[in-house]
This record gives sequence, C-alpha cells and structure tokens, in this order.
Amino acid sequence: MKTIRIFCLLLVCFVSRAQTEKNVDHQSLLWTRYYNQLTINNKWSIHTEFDNRIFMNPVEENLYEMRIQGRYKINKDVEVGAGYAYFSVATQVPEVTYDFRIPEYRGQQDITWKQEYGKITLNQRVQVEERFIHNSDKQELLPGTTFYWRFRYRLQGEYSCWKKESQYLKAIVYDELMINGGENVVKNTFDQNRIYAALQYGVNKNIALELGYLNSFQQRPSGVDYFDRDIIRFTFFHKIKLKEKHKVQTN
Repeated sequence: MKTIRIFCLLLVCFVSRAQTEKNVDHQSLLWTRYYNQLTINNKWSIHTEFDNRIFMNPVEENLYEMRIQGRYKINKDVEVGAGYAYFSVATQVPEVTYDFRIPEYRGQQDITWKQEYGKITLNQRVQVEERFIHNSDKQELLPGTTFYWRFRYRLQGEYSCWKKESQYLKAIVYDELMINGGENVVKNTFDQNRIYAALQYGVNKNIALELGYLNSFQQRPSGVDYFDRDIIRFTFFHKIKLKEKHKVQTN
C-alpha cells in the first residue's frame, strides 16, 4: 500500500505540473456507450463495447469505437484481460472537419484488482495499449501507420447507496492517468488525466444504466496545446450468462 500511495502522489504532481501550461481549448461532448458482458463460466467472460462520441457546441461527430476483450478471473479480487479496439476519428476540433476519417487499431492488456470495505469498493487498473494510428494530412489518408505505446492507471471508488434483490444504486468516482511512450512521442509524454463521477442504477440482474460527468485534460502533440473537455457520459450495460448444459444420464 505504501508503494501505491507514493505512486499516486507522483502522478498527482506530474499532472499538476502538466496542467500549468497555456493554450487550452475547452470543449463539450456527449459520449453514449453500449457495454455487453457475456459470461461463459465463473472464470471466463467476453466483453464488447460500442461507443459514439459527439461534440455539443457545435454539434459534430468526434469518433466512434468498437472494442472486444476476453477476461479471466484469477480469484474473486484479481482479473486480467486482453483485447482489440477499432477507432474511427472524424475530428478532434469541431470547427475543423474533413471528408475522411482516421482509423486507429489498438491492442490492450490489463490487470485489475479490488478491495471491499463494507459499502465501499476500491478498484485499481493498470492497462497497456499498443496504438497504430493511420497516417494522414489535412487532405487525405496517407500510406502506413504510426505506433505509440500508452500506459494507463485508474483508481476507482464505488459506494453502494442501496441494494434490493436484483436492483441497486451505486455512486462511482475515479481518476485515471494516461502516459504515452515510444520513439514517436516527442513533446506529449503526458497524454491525459480523466476525472469521473457517476450514478449507476441496476434495473435488473441483466441491465444497468449509468450517467456521469467526465473531465478530460489532454496534451496535444505540440506539447503546448491542451484539450479541456467536459463530457456527459451515458452507458447501457447488458449482461448475458450462458446456461450450463446438464448432462442427461440414462440407465
């Protein structure tokens, strides 16, 4: 725990220094997401995600993404996952649009672990991403891709407000830091910091709805320009559990 506290302190210091830079572009966005969790057995599951993100002022498409990953529970507290994501980026600045989209192909691996303290659950996640972003200029896509590493650490707290049978209400807060890596990173080793707060309502054992606010402070490749994004995020969670097949015995 002491190591984790020191690590978190270093992250806070790093982010604080990064946020002292100027040339900040403020943006407002709406993210809508469908998240499916297919449980195969008590160890294995497959998670798929479809996410659409739009700017609100002016209204303009930002990107959409599709993600799939396999997850394995080592025990009740520790879980690992690996998967693939595809992003199609329309624009990062709503006032500037193009007649083409920029694809990104991304691999990801993560480990998560949780600790429970009564009604409070503490979740931590460390994730590594391999990002292949299609080359482009302001007129068109160009041949090839550019590779970046990205390293993410998320500290999340959940508070159970109430729970009754298959319904529940919980509050969620987290802070996530993202760091770029690789030889192609020149001026933006710090990628972004995300702070999130939300309420999640479990409609039944298979469906949950989540509405939250996310602030993303992101450094751009120039090293001196930043995005400060106010984001409303809505998520529809859908759980599907495969039924176990029972063998029929005959005499």
